[in-house]
Amino acid sequence: MSEKQASFYQSVERNFDKASALTDHPKGLLEQIKVCNSIYQMNFPVRIGKSFQVIEAYRVQHSHHRLPTKGGIRFSHLVNQEEVMALASLMTYKCALVDVPFGGAKGGVKISPRKYTEEQLEKITRRYTVELVRKNFIGPGVDVPAPDYGTGSREMAWILDTYQQLRNGELDSAACVTGKPVHQNGIQGRTEATGRGVFYGLREMLSYEKDCNEMGLAPGIEGKTMVIQGLGNVGSFTGSISIREGGVKVIAVSEIEGTIVDEKGIDIEKLVKYRKNNGSIIGFPGTKKMAERDDWVGIECDILVPAALESQINKKNAKKVKAKIIAEAANGPVTADAEAILLKKGVIIVPDMYLNAGGVTVSYFEWLKNLSHVRYGRIEKRFDQNAYTNLVSLVEKTTGKKVSQKEKTFLTRGADEVDLVRSGLEETMSTAYSQIREVYKRKRKVTDLRTAAFINAINKVASDYMTLGIFP
Repeated sequence: MSEKQASFYQSVERNFDKASALTDHPKGLLEQIKVCNSIYQMNFPVRIGKSFQVIEAYRVQHSHHRLPTKGGIRFSHLVNQEEVMALASLMTYKCALVDVPFGGAKGGVKISPRKYTEEQLEKITRRYTVELVRKNFIGPGVDVPAPDYGTGSREMAWILDTYQQLRNGELDSAACVTGKPVHQNGIQGRTEATGRGVFYGLREMLSYEKDCNEMGLAPGIEGKTMVIQGLGNVGSFTGSISIREGGVKVIAVSEIEGTIVDEKGIDIEKLVKYRKNNGSIIGFPGTKKMAERDDWVGIECDILVPAALESQINKKNAKKVKAKIIAEAANGPVTADAEAILLKKGVIIVPDMYLNAGGVTVSYFEWLKNLSHVRYGRIEKRFDQNAYTNLVSLVEKTTGKKVSQKEKTFLTRGADEVDLVRSGLEETMSTAYSQIREVYKRKRKVTDLRTAAFINAINKVASDYMTLGIFP
């Protein structure tokens, strides 16, 4: 009989224990940081067609060291309490790592969205929101949900509308949920945020020449080969932005219908359109289908990006990995058992709690926007544009040379909301990686980036507990 694999939650706890053993914090404080503070398991009825269905759902608040708590809502038939607890735990560490002032939380509704109509999904989402409001598990200063696997801006709009109906007149009600449509108090750049954060994180990592040499890679992200598992929101934006802005070559993509390969490179934007029109990535011009869908894990490449669900790389298939870098765009795609195998092989794993933090970072910007009731760039854009125009005119007058209209437009443009969001995200990812790398390179016994990231996160959460007197 084969040995049972560690669950997602067990993997998170093992990673925490490995890192916490390298800190000097009291055992009781570490235990408080580790455990989930509040778990709400619910069952509620929803009329589907002519009958009622009882829907199983969860909301877990992992840590109250900072409020509100923050985390997405997942719609999946695989949802269970342990999974939601693991995801909520990761949110705490993720927020701490990128200096976003939230505690971690997560939600899950145990349904397969494909089996329901839009009207039925709206009923389920609104009913779930009612349950959260009843138990005070949602609110701008309490707990702020966001999209996750199986949900998007549409569901967030339903949540906002339901909340505002129940809390009529609440001034900051728009901040009760993030990931909303832009025209409904959302923010530019939120949809692409996680994928763009993955790109910024990888680019920052590959900017260190010494580290690249140790991996046997040339410095810089340009020209690197990439394999992507999962062509959802995160995978598609990771691929398209990496190609467009980083010069990366995506040589393979895996989805539920199979895995396709093209050594010359796959245009992700065209592939997304092809799949939308044809319902499958199979048959995309220039690509070949692999015999086995799961063979994506063994494709030789520089960067392997698991961007789907947890536990996709486990102790059964870890030995097949030929990538130099595994970029965890999904939450928990590499199990603790698999990680031990991969580290022995010399594979560098860029951990999920850092690499996919782009979503919560931009959600934080959206939350701030909702609280301030003003769009980013609205106040300063024209002032900056006029100042830059005057500066260019002064240079032209002083030098006697004219700048072309195209150059002038580029030089004098004021920042739009999306420019400021991307700039803030880029700064966040750069700073966070620098802090992780410092621990990884300087602290004895730290053998991997995940442990370094956990140590940073634990130290920051512990500091909050001690400073605020929550743990006297």
